[in-house]
Amino acid sequence: MLFRNLNSNFRQPETAQVMKWMLGWHDEKQQKTPSTGVQVPFMHNDGSALRKSVNDTLTWIGHASFLLQLGGKNVLLDPVLSSSLGWYKRNMPPGLDWPALPKIDIVLITHNHRDHMDAPTLQRLGPDPVYVVPQGLAPWFKRAGMRRIIEMAWWQQLNIEGLNITFVPAEHWSRRSLTDLNSSWWGGYVIERGGLRVYHCGDSGWFDGFQMIGERCGQIDAAMLPIGAYAPRWFMRPQHIDPNEAVKAFQAVKATNFIAMHWGTFKLSDEPLDEPPTILRAAWEREHLPEQQLHVPAIGETLRLDRLA
Repeated sequence: MLFRNLNSNFRQPETAQVMKWMLGWHDEKQQKTPSTGVQVPFMHNDGSALRKSVNDTLTWIGHASFLLQLGGKNVLLDPVLSSSLGWYKRNMPPGLDWPALPKIDIVLITHNHRDHMDAPTLQRLGPDPVYVVPQGLAPWFKRAGMRRIIEMAWWQQLNIEGLNITFVPAEHWSRRSLTDLNSSWWGGYVIERGGLRVYHCGDSGWFDGFQMIGERCGQIDAAMLPIGAYAPRWFMRPQHIDPNEAVKAFQAVKATNFIAMHWGTFKLSDEPLDEPPTILRAAWEREHLPEQQLHVPAIGETLRLDRLA
C-alpha cells in the first residue's frame, strides 16, 4: 500500500532535484556554514527534577525530540539521542542524555526518516514502552524486538496509557530504504489529558491540514512546530515549513503557545544552524502576536505546561 498526502499535487524530491541541490546548481545557493561547533542555547538537565515530577512538563531534547510528562506518564516524541545520523554529526549534545531519562511509558514516532526514527536510540529504549507508530511501520518495530506496538492512521484517536492520542496529517513523505518509498504514513500527534492538549507537528510542508487539525482536535495549548531545515526554498518548501510558515501554521491550528523545534541540532539544509529563531521572532512581531506565547526553549530546557500563557 502506498500512502499519499492530502494535497494530491505533492511530489517527494526526485534524485535529479537532490543532486541539483547538493551540487549547488541553483539560484538559491548559499555560502557554506558550519554543521558543528555552532553555539545555540543549551541548559544542563540531569533529569533529577523530572524523575520525581508530578507536574505536566515538556523538555526539548533537541531537533524534534521531546520528553512530555502528562498525567503522570512519560512520553518520548521522535527520540534521537545518537551522536550522529550517519554523516550528519550532532551540533549539540542531547538535552536529556540516558542517565537523565525517567522510565519511559510511551514512544511516539511521527515518520520513518532517520532524524525522527533513530534505530540505535529505539533499540536502547528496548521493548518495555508502548511504541505508537504510523500505519505501515509495525513490521520494522517487530523486527527490532519491540513487543507493544500500536499503529495509527490519520485522524485515528486512541486512549493509550490514560492519554488521548490522535494521529493527524502532515504534508511530507516516508522512506527508510531504496524500496519502501511512501509505504508507511507520516504525520503528527495531538496528545490530551484532563483538558490539556499538545500538538507535535513532525515534519510538514505548508498545507490546509493545519486548519483541519485545529478544527477537529479542539483547543491546543502548546504546538511544537518545526522552524529549521528550510533552505533552499525551491527544494524544501514542499516538505518543510520555514519560520514564516510556522507562524502561519500556529495561527491556523489556533494554538495558545508556540514551541519551536527542529533547529540547531543537525544541519540538514543550507541555512545557518542558528538562523531560524531570528527569522521566527521577526515573523512573530510582524503578526503582532503576544510575546508571552512564543517559546524558543534552550536544548535541555523544561517548560511547565501549566505555567504557559
